[in-house]
Parts: sequence; C-alpha cells; structure tokens
Amino acid sequence: MLKIINQSLSSIKNRYLTKNHSIFSSVLVFIAILVPLFPSFAQSSSNSLDSKCPAPVLSRLQRHKVASGETIASIAQRYKLAPETLIKFNENLSKGKARVGQVILVPPFNGMKLTVPKGATWQDIAKAYGIRSDLLFEINGCQKNPTVVFIPGVSWTPIAQKPKDTYLGLISYPLPAIAPVGLDYGWQKNPQTKQTFFHSGIDLLAAINTPVLAASDGTVILVSKEGPYGFLVVVDHGQGRQTRYAQLNRFQVAIGQAVKSGETLGFVGTTGRPDIPQSHLHFEVRFQSPVGWVAQDPKLHLPKAKS
Repeated sequence: MLKIINQSLSSIKNRYLTKNHSIFSSVLVFIAILVPLFPSFAQSSSNSLDSKCPAPVLSRLQRHKVASGETIASIAQRYKLAPETLIKFNENLSKGKARVGQVILVPPFNGMKLTVPKGATWQDIAKAYGIRSDLLFEINGCQKNPTVVFIPGVSWTPIAQKPKDTYLGLISYPLPAIAPVGLDYGWQKNPQTKQTFFHSGIDLLAAINTPVLAASDGTVILVSKEGPYGFLVVVDHGQGRQTRYAQLNRFQVAIGQAVKSGETLGFVGTTGRPDIPQSHLHFEVRFQSPVGWVAQDPKLHLPKAKS
C-alpha cells in the first residue's frame, strides 16, 4: 500500500513541476499567518485540538476579480505571490492570461493544492515533498485524515545563499543528571480519558526544586506564566532555534539575560497543567519556520549519554 501511495504522490508531484525548478528543498516563503508564539503543548483531539490550530490554509483563499489592465504577474505582485502559484490554483489561467471580470482564487502564500491519494498519511506526504509532517499538519488545520491539503513553500525562483548553519545539537542536558522520560514527544493517549493528544516536548522526571539548566548558550527572551506551560522560560539560541522549560515553580533568570550552557534558569515545579502526575520538567526544542516556531523531538537534539 505504501508503495502505491508513494507512486501516486510522485506522479502528482511530477505533473506540477518541471525538472528545472527546485521545490521544497528551497527556503519556504514567509506566509501571512503565523502559528501563535505559544501554542498549547498538549492538544486534545476532536474539538479542543481543532480550536488550538490555525484555520486550514485552503479555508482562507481570497477571491479576486480581474480588473482592466491587470495581468497574472501584477495580481501576483499585489498579493506577494509567484505568478505560478495563481496559475496552479486556477485552471482558467493555464493559458497565461487573465480575462477582465474573471474571478480567481488567491492563497495566502505560495504553495500548491494536493488531492491526497487514498490511504496516504502526513508522513507519506512529507516524504514525497520534503516538508516536515508536523508543519504540514499544523498549516492544514490539524486534520487527521485530510483529502485535500496545501503544500507550502513552492518556489520557482533561485534562492539566495543562506548563511552556513553550524548547529550540531544542544550542548548540555537541561537537568543535573539524565532523567527518565515520563511522557514522550508526539501523539500520546491519555490513559484515563483515552483521548489522543499531541505532546510537543518531553516530560523529564525530576524532584520538585531540581535545578533546571540551560541546554545551550543563548538569551532569555521570556520569563512568564503561560497557561498550560505554567512558569515558563524561553531561551533563544540564534539560527532560528529555541528551547523552552515549563511548569517550573520559580525562576532564576530575567528577560534579556545572556546565559551559558548549564546555567540555572529555574527549578522544577508543578505549575500550569501537567499531563502526568509525577513532578517533571516539560522541555521543548523549537525551530523557526514560515508558519511559526515548530516543535521538534527534543531527544534528537540532546547530547548523548556518556558510556
């Protein structure tokens, strides 16, 4: 089944792209909406899950009536899009001309619409198009079984040289010692309610008042009480990366403070809305994307335990 799905996705992909144009390996184009700076790290499925996600991009298409003197290029420029984006969204523009009075659909940012092959998952789509599955999930309104989705980041223009990324992972562990993971990153099931929810970090078991340490050098950009996060510290590490330390019982740093790896930020507590009864540090790693700060699995970034 997976082979058939991948073949279907590849077929669709090849139909829309020419071999001279790179897709999705390019930098994603900045979009009009952003995921909230502090989305809930534990989102229940069904109604609560939907309410905490941005509206699907395909539900936010605008209608534009072509006026005298307008061209596809001028309309695209008005909406800060590539002309090809408008052509892909409007079959009546396939001949390269816009007729006066014609109504066309305008997406909020560059990309393409994809009819999902039967049985395909977010992971299948991500693999076929080279876009992170969690990013696709969020900008399409957190739908579990989508039929038509928006694939962002299509670019038909050369990409400027990006600065070299020297990131090799976090320098140190956010606690004084390696701790058991009480609740992992990703889709989890509440043992009591049986509801499925997405957990955007890891809960590291530790006693209350255990020092919480900066996982890398950076600047403290938030020290605040933030809903389910409780007492939260956010450290920016540059190059579009942040770490978040949540559900603390008190702080040791202030906004704007430069911190070094291993420096104490605060102490383990139980503030906010913990997802497990054991005391723990809720720890997140996020990277900046065109749709906001997207959570990644912290285990991929933490230093390996010394043998």
